[in-house]
Amino acid sequence: MRAPPGRSPPSPSLPGAGPGSRSGPPRPQRAGPAATVPRRRPARSEMGRDMILVPILLLRLLAMAPSRAEGVAAVAEEVKIEVLHLPESCGPKSKKGDLLNAHYDGFLASDGSKFYCSRTQNEGHPKWFVLGVGQVIKGLDIAMMNMCPGEKRKVIIPPSLAYGQQGYAQGKIPPNATLIFEIELYAVNKGPRSVEAFNQIDKDRDRKLSELEISQYLKEEFARDGKKRHPSVHDEILADIFKKNDHDGDGFISAKEYNVYQHDEL
Repeated sequence: MRAPPGRSPPSPSLPGAGPGSRSGPPRPQRAGPAATVPRRRPARSEMGRDMILVPILLLRLLAMAPSRAEGVAAVAEEVKIEVLHLPESCGPKSKKGDLLNAHYDGFLASDGSKFYCSRTQNEGHPKWFVLGVGQVIKGLDIAMMNMCPGEKRKVIIPPSLAYGQQGYAQGKIPPNATLIFEIELYAVNKGPRSVEAFNQIDKDRDRKLSELEISQYLKEEFARDGKKRHPSVHDEILADIFKKNDHDGDGFISAKEYNVYQHDEL
């Protein structure tokens, strides 16, 4: 379900990402008030190609800050949720910042017509997306909280939490449309920039990542994947990490700067 807009109406589909997907991590674009759509993949430089081979933990450091799903708690009651199937063992339950893998079908409540089916996209693979950060329409961010692998839900989302007054012509969604989604969740994984990832790099446990700590982490990951690289690649990646994440320029990446997905634990 990965998806909404960048100055244009959002789409319910998301680019593939995470384990089992070949299309890379989700890349959201800022959306209008009602929803959100994926960002286009940036052009890859030589350095970018090398970074792709670095494990996903490092790539998560380089990720751009996503748009935030604002006001989720305040409007949660507006999304109607019906649990169609709940597995006997329900865990872990999804929370904001988790990386989810799911299939879903979308219907117009007005006439029951189907406007989207994830099984017809990406060779039928389920969609990967980060929950609660605006990579899907706001109503889906709300509807999929506290959901466990194997669970199925039917949810009804009002226009204000979907595509609003503008609708989404490309997706055949008219203005002011109430939407119905049937969702099947397959996996709940630790999302980008998890507490575990931060603690793995923060060797001295001072709640901030130094240049030395990230440099050492890079060296360990390069050694682990066994690919030969020019020494300058290490320095280029390290500089890029701090350029994108050290917002106050103090030479450290604080827990706050790292926590762009607003994990409660950080």
